[in-house]
Amino acid sequence: MWLRCRPRSLRRRPETLRCPPGWGPALPPAPGPSAMQARALLLAALAALALAREPLAASCPTRCDVSRCPSPRCPGGYVPDLCNCCLVCAAVEGEPCGRPVDSPCGESLECARGVCRCRWAHAVCGTDGHTYANVCALQAASRRALQLSGTPVRQLQKGACPSGLHQLTSPRYKFNFIADVVEKIAPAVVHIELFLRHPLFGRNVPLSSGSGFIMSEAGLIVTNAHVVSSSNTVSGREQLKVQLQNGDTYEATIKDIDKKSDIATIKIHPKKKLPALQLGHSADLRPGEFVVAIGSPFALQNTVTTGIVSTAQRDGRELGLRDSDMDYIQTDAIINYGNSGGPLVNLDGEVIGINTLKVAAGISFAIPSDRITRFLSEFQDKPGRDWKKRFIGIRMRTITPSLVEELKASNPDFPAVSSGIYVQEVVPNSPSQRGGIQDGDIIVKVNGRPLADSSELQEAVLTESPLLLEVRRGNDDLLFSIAPEVVL
Repeated sequence: MWLRCRPRSLRRRPETLRCPPGWGPALPPAPGPSAMQARALLLAALAALALAREPLAASCPTRCDVSRCPSPRCPGGYVPDLCNCCLVCAAVEGEPCGRPVDSPCGESLECARGVCRCRWAHAVCGTDGHTYANVCALQAASRRALQLSGTPVRQLQKGACPSGLHQLTSPRYKFNFIADVVEKIAPAVVHIELFLRHPLFGRNVPLSSGSGFIMSEAGLIVTNAHVVSSSNTVSGREQLKVQLQNGDTYEATIKDIDKKSDIATIKIHPKKKLPALQLGHSADLRPGEFVVAIGSPFALQNTVTTGIVSTAQRDGRELGLRDSDMDYIQTDAIINYGNSGGPLVNLDGEVIGINTLKVAAGISFAIPSDRITRFLSEFQDKPGRDWKKRFIGIRMRTITPSLVEELKASNPDFPAVSSGIYVQEVVPNSPSQRGGIQDGDIIVKVNGRPLADSSELQEAVLTESPLLLEVRRGNDDLLFSIAPEVVL
């Protein structure tokens, strides 16, 4: 066996070395590949790669048929295949990348050191209430959610979610729209107490209590007239106290009152701006709408009841109120003693009535908000002008699709109208009767202006005289001139 002999000095030529006894000359090293051999090896490698890809290239169609593409579920998103015909799954975070056999990294990922990694490292909070390690994890969860429920997950904020946010997706939070309404309106609902300062004993004697709601930031409050007035015959000084939701108590004074309509406004002088409610449009109410009543029954403040609108226009005389000229909102929301004066609101948090009267369990009534609007406009700036009530003597209802359907059921010849005021009844010996208006007429215009609801006609009665009314009677269009009568 031949062993290699090591040179003693690298400066000496290898052929001058002498091997010790028993050692033979070393075998010459194998010669390295020449340039021609290296080129041949490279060409062979390229040919092998081409042969490896040839079956795939041969499988690509001349024309793509997307109907034959698979439908993969890809948490990392999609990328085109090698034939550029179909979408295939992209690599997700942590999967290898960069090799010919690897798929490209998905959305928001980058290939770093052969592994797909997210471009952002900070945690994020999703709209589903969960905290994700980074944006890429949230996007992957969003794609999964889209495939399962059709609802994506979006970024709510950078950083972890606040504690308890995961509950936002539970049914309790999704469907508690009543709680959302109450949270919005409750700060503007007040408890009202009327006291009498007894002249002999010198102490306050409670006369009545009820509810109200704030109409202006400066402290204007709307309530029922019977809450802030009393038929008590004992002499003495009456005192109104208003308690807000936060416990603050103020003395109040009566600003305006209409006992026939049972509406009143009182005024307090708060130290800061107060939350106020907005009046809605009661003419738009539909039977079956959800409503919320809030007040202080039996002095239990901020008691909430819910129900639906049973009837949007209930004649007051059906309730035994002979002198009533008002249509009430009937609801099955429970209204008890002390609820009077509190707001009845729709799901937008708009006041559509004042809780006023309970007849039986599940049968309660509220003054419509359009009547409140009329009251406020009548009494606005009253000290600065000669204020008088006016009337023309009709009971009316706003034309709505449901009313037209109801009237057509009883009278197939009822005219096809989309707006106006339906005359339900003409008061005997009133300006309307003397002017020629009849039961069943439809007032479509006043002084040339189309009428959309009853409040517009009421406003014209208060501010204009005479009134030129355009009336639809059957298939005829008639004109009547009516002079409103002044009530002192």
